[in-house]
Amino acid sequence: MSEALDPEVVELATKIFDLARQGQTEALVAYVDAGAPANLTNDRGDSLVMLAAYHGHADTVRALLARGAAANEVNDRGQTPLAGAVFKGETDVIKALLEGGADPSKGTPSAVDTARMFGKTELLELFGAR
Repeated sequence: MSEALDPEVVELATKIFDLARQGQTEALVAYVDAGAPANLTNDRGDSLVMLAAYHGHADTVRALLARGAAANEVNDRGQTPLAGAVFKGETDVIKALLEGGADPSKGTPSAVDTARMFGKTELLELFGAR
């Protein structure tokens, strides 16, 4: 038997995920600094880092990583924030994730596989892959 989630908790979590999507770094980190998990995930397994990365917010990604968020968190579809950033062509986010310890070989498809699929040879060089 599962307990129903408190609607206020769901509303707060939704707000926090929206802040990550929108790149509202200052407001988002205020919640994390106040105790919201840096590795909070939604119902699809997307972390705050994934949402910020996919939507092109490098500063938000850096701030979350600095607060202990995982750079290699895999969502329910096996995707990592780095692969999402490669797919979206977000170079600044890619660099922020790599600086934060993201592994280009993690996930399905991995960031390396995604770069190969889209012919992004400059990223393959950045990842040290051929």
